[in-house]
Amino acid sequence: MKILYFAWVRERTGRAEEDIDVPADVATVGELIGWLKSRGPEFEHAFTDAAVIRAAIDRIHVKHDARLAGAGEIAFFPPMTGG
Repeated sequence: MKILYFAWVRERTGRAEEDIDVPADVATVGELIGWLKSRGPEFEHAFTDAAVIRAAIDRIHVKHDARLAGAGEIAFFPPMTGG
């Protein structure tokens, strides 16, 4: 599965994207965030306040309880503000 990171999520993880094999027991976006946080301090820092992180599955915005089954791409980004 391709994972994309945007804005300060990208800065904190140190990567813009990666292809990973998601463990079989990770079924939702929220569970994926939890698993990503376990991958190292940079991910823990990026997802410290997971509730503010927005997600999209295959370019469609979803909530953290969205199922990952069949997803090809997951994108994570912080909330956007106008200016």
